[in-house]
Amino acid sequence: MKIIIVGCGKVGRTLAGALNEEGHDIVVVDTNAKLVESVSSSLDIMGIVGNGASYGVQMEAGVEEADLLLAVTTSDELNLLCCLIAKKAGNCHTIARVRNPIYNTEIGFIREELGLSMIINPEQAAADEIARLLRFPSAIKADTFAKGRVELLRVQLPEKSVLHNRKVMEIVSFFLCDVLVCAVERGEEVIIPNGNFVLQGGDKISFIASAKKAAEFFKKISFDYNQVTNTMIVGGSTIAIYLAEKLMNMGIEVKIIERDRQKCETLSEQLPNAVIINGDATEEEVLLEEGLEYMQSFVALTNFDEENIMLSLFAGENSKAKRVTKVNRISFENVVEKLNLGALVSPKHITANSILQYVRAMENASGNNVETLYRIINGKAEALAFKIKETSDVVGIPFEKMSLKKNLLICCIVRKNKIITPRGKDMIMVGDTVIVVTTNQGLNDIHDILA
Repeated sequence: MKIIIVGCGKVGRTLAGALNEEGHDIVVVDTNAKLVESVSSSLDIMGIVGNGASYGVQMEAGVEEADLLLAVTTSDELNLLCCLIAKKAGNCHTIARVRNPIYNTEIGFIREELGLSMIINPEQAAADEIARLLRFPSAIKADTFAKGRVELLRVQLPEKSVLHNRKVMEIVSFFLCDVLVCAVERGEEVIIPNGNFVLQGGDKISFIASAKKAAEFFKKISFDYNQVTNTMIVGGSTIAIYLAEKLMNMGIEVKIIERDRQKCETLSEQLPNAVIINGDATEEEVLLEEGLEYMQSFVALTNFDEENIMLSLFAGENSKAKRVTKVNRISFENVVEKLNLGALVSPKHITANSILQYVRAMENASGNNVETLYRIINGKAEALAFKIKETSDVVGIPFEKMSLKKNLLICCIVRKNKIITPRGKDMIMVGDTVIVVTTNQGLNDIHDILA
C-alpha cells in the first residue's frame, strides 16, 4: 500500500520504520528539513519538506494514489486538518493523532464528521496500559484481547521459582490453572514453546488467560496478584492526567509530584481527588518525604527518559513498589530492557501497534483478518487476534490435523464469550476470535497460520 506519514517526530519515525519493514510504499512529510532527511535517508524512503496540511504538498506526496494518510504531528488541529484535506483531495483512509484531553469526550463526533478512519491517542493508550499493569503488579507487560476478556501477561520467573525445571504441559495439571505459556525469553533467544519445553528460573514468560484465571495462577506460583491500593506518579504530563483519572476510578489513591507550580494548580483543578505535590522529584529528599517507601506503585512519567530511568532505579532501591517507567526516545532499548526498571511503557510503540493492526486489516478487509495486534518482546514476536468472519481452509479442521507454521502457537479461542484453551481435537468456527502468538512477521489473515 502507499502510505503518507505527516510528522517526522518520535511516533512518525517509529511508524515509518515499522510500515517500511512490512513492504509498504512510504512517503514522509514534515516542515523540518533535517528530520525529513534523517528519516528518508535512514529508511531509504521518499521525503517531502513542507506543510502536510497544504493541498499542494499532499498532491506532491501522491495523495491521489495513496491508500492511507497518517497525521502524527505535535498539533492535534493540524493533524485533523491534514486528514480533512486528504479525504477531499485523495479520498484515502485517514488516521489522526489527537492528544489533548479536551477532545476526549468528542472523539466519536470528530471521527464521524471528518470521515476519519481512526483517531489514536498515544497518551491515553499508554495510561490504559499502565493501569492494566497496576491491576497485576507481578506483570512487566499487560495486553488485552476480546474486549478485555483475555489477558496477555509477561512476567519474569525468579531463580527459585516453583516453575523452575517444570514442563509447560505440567502447569495445567500440577497447578490446576487454565493458562497457556505462549512465549519464553531466555537470554537473547525467543522461544514459542511446545508442551515438553522446560522452564527455568530467570526466564521471562508470556502467558494468556482470562483475568480471573491469571489472578489464580499468580496466587499459586506465589506472585503478587492483587491490584495496588496507592501510587506515586512523577510528572504532571497528559499521560499522568489520563492515568490518575483511571486509577481513581479503580479505587487507587493517587499522588502526583510535579516541579512546575502553574501545572500543579491546573492538575489540582482537573484532579480534585488526587494529592498534588509541587516539588522536584529528582531531589531524593522530596520522594522520601512524600512516603516513597510506603507506596505500592511508582510511575515515572517525566518528559525525559534519562530522568525516568534514574527515578525508577532510586524507587527500586528505596521501596518495594511496583514500578512503571516511560521510555520513548532512548535508542539503546536492549540495554534499557536489562536494567531493573520494572515495567517499561513506550507511547510511540503502542501507537505503532494500533496503526499496524489497522493497516493489516485494510490489506485483507473482506477476509478473516487481524482484529488486534501487539508487537511483543521488543518486536521479536507478535500476538494477533483474528476475527473469523467466513469459512476457509482452517475452519472446521481439528488442530491435530492442521499443518501450522513453525514458531507459531494458537493460544486461545473466544467463542460466544466462552474462553477456550485449544487442544488437539478443538477446531476454529465462524464467529470465533482466534489468538495467535508467533515469531513470524506479517500475518494478515488466519489462513497465514498454515505451513
